[in-house]
Amino acid sequence: MPSRRAATGPGPSGSATRAGRRGTAAPGSRHLGNGAARGGHPVLAAMALLLSLTLVSGLVFAGVQLMRLQSNFDTKPLNIGQDQEEFPADSNKDSMQILVLGTDNRDGQDSNNSDVMMLVNMAADRSHVTVVSFPRDLLVPLPACTDPESGMQYQAMDLGQLNGALGNGGPGCTVAAINELTGLNIDHFMMADFNAVEELSNTLGGVEVCVNQPIDDPLSGLNIPAGVSSIQGDQALAFLRTRHGFGDGGDGGRIAAQQSFLASMFRKVQGEGTLKNLPRLYSIAETVTKNLTVDEGLTDIPTLIALAGRLKDVDLGSVAFVTVPVTAYELDPNRLVLDEAAAEPLFEALISDRPVTGEPEPETPSAEDTETPAPEATEPAVDPAAIPVTFLDGISSEASGRDAELARYLLSEGFTQAIAGGLSQSTTPGTQVFFTPGYDAMAQQVAEALNIPSSQVSASASVSGVVVQVGADFTTGNTMKDSGDLGGLTGQTAAQVTCQSAFGY
Repeated sequence: MPSRRAATGPGPSGSATRAGRRGTAAPGSRHLGNGAARGGHPVLAAMALLLSLTLVSGLVFAGVQLMRLQSNFDTKPLNIGQDQEEFPADSNKDSMQILVLGTDNRDGQDSNNSDVMMLVNMAADRSHVTVVSFPRDLLVPLPACTDPESGMQYQAMDLGQLNGALGNGGPGCTVAAINELTGLNIDHFMMADFNAVEELSNTLGGVEVCVNQPIDDPLSGLNIPAGVSSIQGDQALAFLRTRHGFGDGGDGGRIAAQQSFLASMFRKVQGEGTLKNLPRLYSIAETVTKNLTVDEGLTDIPTLIALAGRLKDVDLGSVAFVTVPVTAYELDPNRLVLDEAAAEPLFEALISDRPVTGEPEPETPSAEDTETPAPEATEPAVDPAAIPVTFLDGISSEASGRDAELARYLLSEGFTQAIAGGLSQSTTPGTQVFFTPGYDAMAQQVAEALNIPSSQVSASASVSGVVVQVGADFTTGNTMKDSGDLGGLTGQTAAQVTCQSAFGY
């Protein structure tokens, strides 16, 4: 990667080394993740604030009420990197980046780690939003930072755990680290603990989530049945905190669940008209701001009001939640490092204020390219006739016939084992493709044939072969409408309804 700035539904049962670095420390020796039950929870609070503030449109209301909100904030410096100037918020800057940090603090306890790190990029033309998650086990170069309160100086490191930068003087050190990693100039940060999560989720009236198997995780307290559930209070907190509940039990599954939760929340806020309900918005914002620490720029009322135009009209398919590309660290498989080749296009898109959704613009072919014959079409990974696929109708409690319609379509496409299975035991707002472990390639092939996003494909121990549970997002046509291609990045858009795979499936 060129040098930067100077220097992852219910089944049918319903059921890097940088020159000049100092103080290099061995990876894994500082602020390593310490528990399955930690992390994830503050995202709801921080993102809901973003949503809330962007919806405030009455100037009189804003002038009075936001002054009250302003007094709720605690503040810290934006950037405390010794080798970086503190970049003030620029009201003339077109795009805006806000780093959202989550800590496991409550009852006055301090935390030296940021368990959640999400960079929110809001486009200058209000056309798209990209939210990039950074795993807490990610090893990156850490800048030299000076604690603004104690004056303590922390040496730069060639490689240190990113979530430990918070302990090097505060959120301003994490801002400096991500500035250096990405080449961006982050405008603001928000840091939240989990005190507000239960109250906030109750204020929202719950958020719909989906899991492919029942989950009972004693470490986080998450206990929900298979299928779609509306969760709030302690269960919303547990859903965002659990690490052992999803995927392979690692950070990837936890991040995917957070992204799914946020996407669902975004859909709820837009769909229920919350954007126009000023009293409700103020109630949400007041709950959240009492549990936030921000930079000085975000306490400025005009800056808060300016956020209004950033999100309110963005199409759901243009709100992307993605994870920064990473790979296992060769000296410690429990730690991650940046996949530089894959991360570079993402960072360049953020710097250039381009969306990550949609097909990339085609390059103008050279004369030599135009003379090269087109490659022959490749054979499918699996013979469609060998794929056992069953369609279930999960659109509503009454039969819609979609299972039979889509089965007929796949039969015409060579999937000779496609059958209609009738009504599912549960309904779902989003179509899901479930597969028996080991049928991964077959499931992806079915998903591709129906244009179902890969984020809506997951393993399930309760199915046989490949099962497509048709949801309310696929009521017409033989293929799903595009809901936002991520160009190979891991994640989803706010338009995609996803179901999380329980740990072990």
